[in-house]
Amino acid sequence: MKIKRILISLPRPETDKSPYFELAEKNNVKIDFQPFNYVEGVSCKDFRKQRLDILSHTAVIFNSKTAIDHFFRICGELRIAVPDTMKYFCMSESIALYLQKYIIYRKRKIFFGSGSVNDLLDCVIKHNDEKFLLTISNNSHEELTDLLEKNKIKYSMATLYHNICCDLSDFALINYDLLIFFSPSSIKSLLKNFPSFQQNDVRIASFGNATAKAVQDAGLRLDLQAPRPEAPSMIMALDQYIKEQNKNCKKA
Repeated sequence: MKIKRILISLPRPETDKSPYFELAEKNNVKIDFQPFNYVEGVSCKDFRKQRLDILSHTAVIFNSKTAIDHFFRICGELRIAVPDTMKYFCMSESIALYLQKYIIYRKRKIFFGSGSVNDLLDCVIKHNDEKFLLTISNNSHEELTDLLEKNKIKYSMATLYHNICCDLSDFALINYDLLIFFSPSSIKSLLKNFPSFQQNDVRIASFGNATAKAVQDAGLRLDLQAPRPEAPSMIMALDQYIKEQNKNCKKA
């Protein structure tokens, strides 16, 4: 089937200059936006209940930009001055670069993987004398925690925010040829809101290894995964995929 209409599980961009709109016009497709989940930060009161001393840790692990935002939010609200000696370990380079919003990047010790849990773990193991703070949401990263424990890494978990499923009971998925997801929590929301969802001819795309795994664990077919060497962004991967699929439909 030709791809004519796409649903992206993110809020609509605030500006019409988004590359998604350019891609839609270029490929003559319709793109809609609908968040499948939203983030709610943990309050200082609830954070204190976790009985964690941030400053007793020498390194922080981030698997998302959202985790970075809420780590520094909590530190700010609790008036915790994060020392310059703190080390940061990130799932990917793009997440690591996001730290520039809060710290002077070139003056800090920052390490990152290529987007996979195993890659991140390799970085952590090389610094296994550190005491790590793993920043998470209510959807804990079980694969990473299992590996940290298996390799006897000293760490604590800090729940900084909650991923909450949106109510999509009035939303119709049958209108779309391609669904695009960016987080495991959005897959969780898909299953919660549409328990009888049958994929059939609907294509599914995902960004990041964790999201791809969530799609497959849900028993769904993953048709497009990004990033990949020839398409480091979802925009590039989507552009290539639409052209390929629609070209094949013409031949058929």
